Amino acid sequence: MDNYVILALVATLGTWFVTALGAATVIFFKSPSAKALNLMLGFASGVMIAASFWSLLQPAVERAEKLSGMPAYLVATVGFLSGAVFMWASDKAVGLAQRRFYLSETRSGDRVNRIIMLVLSITLHNIPEGLAVGVAFGALPAKSLSPEALMGAVSIAVGIGLQNFPEGAAVSVPLRKEGFSRRKSFFIGQASGLVEPISGVIGALLVVYIEAILPYALSFAAGAMILVAVHELIPECQQNQDESPYTATMGIVSGFAVMMLLDVMLG
Repeated sequence: MDNYVILALVATLGTWFVTALGAATVIFFKSPSAKALNLMLGFASGVMIAASFWSLLQPAVERAEKLSGMPAYLVATVGFLSGAVFMWASDKAVGLAQRRFYLSETRSGDRVNRIIMLVLSITLHNIPEGLAVGVAFGALPAKSLSPEALMGAVSIAVGIGLQNFPEGAAVSVPLRKEGFSRRKSFFIGQASGLVEPISGVIGALLVVYIEAILPYALSFAAGAMILVAVHELIPECQQNQDESPYTATMGIVSGFAVMMLLDVMLG
């Protein structure tokens, strides 16, 4: 079962690497294509929504029926709402940090302050994303690992990795526009994803060694992912669509369809 912790580490290192790739766009391009970012954000949100049900909530209900004395629907609901509340609390913490780190009332200070809050918010919400990946790998069957189960965990990592690419760019590009060097902009952008390997290993360890929390952990990860997708990714990808109004929408539909196809076909 320690192998699953290692897999979780490898997977979350992969999601961090995609964050670094996104941050690296500041080195090669002045600004990434808005159309491409909208498509990628939409696709990632569709993948995350589908994965939240088929790869997290559905297994949570099945595990709760076997492991928990509480009704399975209650376990899944409590875990799901807990994940959403955790993300909501994270946003509140960002608001508190904004008041503490407010730099000045000048327009320039406001811009720098918004960048600081962007870095903090992306770093903060990378924690439950790393947990989601770690929980998915930690929840893999101990004795009979099937390709279908492994594919479900990998798909979650892929979905989160895809949406990490524009997040890395969303940090490094504004920093570059504010006068930071390309190297420093890249360094700060990729650093926002370093919390994912740490939280991924923690999530996998908790699930591997405390089996009773597995249904809660799975549904918790689903709640966190749904809130990120609905509150952040979907509104973000729907902006600036004058030229191609359906680009992001088709990305969402395509991401959901691909994830659903893989889970149902392989599951």
